[in-house]
Amino acid sequence: MSVRIENQTCFFITENGEEIRLCPDVTIITDEAKAMSAVDLNGQRIYITEAEADALTVAGAVDGRRHLKATSSDSVI
Repeated sequence: MSVRIENQTCFFITENGEEIRLCPDVTIITDEAKAMSAVDLNGQRIYITEAEADALTVAGAVDGRRHLKATSSDSVI
């Protein structure tokens, strides 16, 4: 897990160590190219699971995710 949450404080494991943010200062986004949730910290994109994204929103993070639609005709969606 790349995210740890304690008392509305988020700890993200990055390439450069650990980034610490207050959860209300974090915005969760959708990376359309990868169809994944992520947060941007200091210009670095951290990809997170949907469970992590949900936990962050419960802790006060801003949910900026968007639902994506498949565009290919062979999609089961």
